[in-house]
Amino acid sequence: MSYKFNPEKALLTAKRFINGKLLETGLEGYVIGLSGGIDSALSAYLAVEAVGASRVLALLLPYKTSSNRSTGDALELIDKLGITFQQIDISPMIDAYYPKINEENHLRAGNKMARERMSILFDMAQATKRLVLGTGNRTEICLGYTTWHGDSACSINPIGELYKTEVRQLATYLGIPDHIIKKIPTADLWPGQTDEGEIGVSYDEIDRILIRLVDDGVTSMAVLEKEGFNVVDISRIVSLINRNAFKRYPPDIAPLGRIEIPRFIELGE
Repeated sequence: MSYKFNPEKALLTAKRFINGKLLETGLEGYVIGLSGGIDSALSAYLAVEAVGASRVLALLLPYKTSSNRSTGDALELIDKLGITFQQIDISPMIDAYYPKINEENHLRAGNKMARERMSILFDMAQATKRLVLGTGNRTEICLGYTTWHGDSACSINPIGELYKTEVRQLATYLGIPDHIIKKIPTADLWPGQTDEGEIGVSYDEIDRILIRLVDDGVTSMAVLEKEGFNVVDISRIVSLINRNAFKRYPPDIAPLGRIEIPRFIELGE
């Protein structure tokens, strides 16, 4: 295992990244969707550390069934960080499209909520000359446990190389309130929804398996089973990685033989 997580180094790198990207664009700051969960809390903390509280705008974007506790935790973070915020109820937008949400369409509606929130974030970013700060961790990115063009969409992502367990470590290092670090992870898309309940494996176990599969390149089922991992858990995680691979890349473009578009063009004399 070549990589060893170091909270101090991760903090320094993230701060430089967040500040550097803002300087590149010449924009005013960052806007972030603050859910009250650990991932958005950590991204907000990192942004304040990097560019200061005055350049961070938080948006609270609840649906009518969203947890009051989530909103309360988000407001606590806002007060602790000293950042400005706006709260926008997305219920009218969602209810206009889904007059009734039930077992048959709750996943679609949850994805619609995620995309509605990101639409508002990007609109507010344009209105206030800011970048949208991402909040997706490496565990979610690996598994594709995210809404494509929803919560996965952002201008930059400071925590995308941190597994969920490392997010908790860095959050502890930064002094994020303990009850936020330890609360059950949920996207709060419908009542009773939890991340681990949907995935079927705990984040601690997911990260242990992902580190061996992705970071260490161990793909032998026999080796992983010998190390004590559950075959069903391994198969579930590999299935999610493969099934949702498309979420980690831009949409495929038909190959017609053109050269790749360069990232930048520098004109000479």
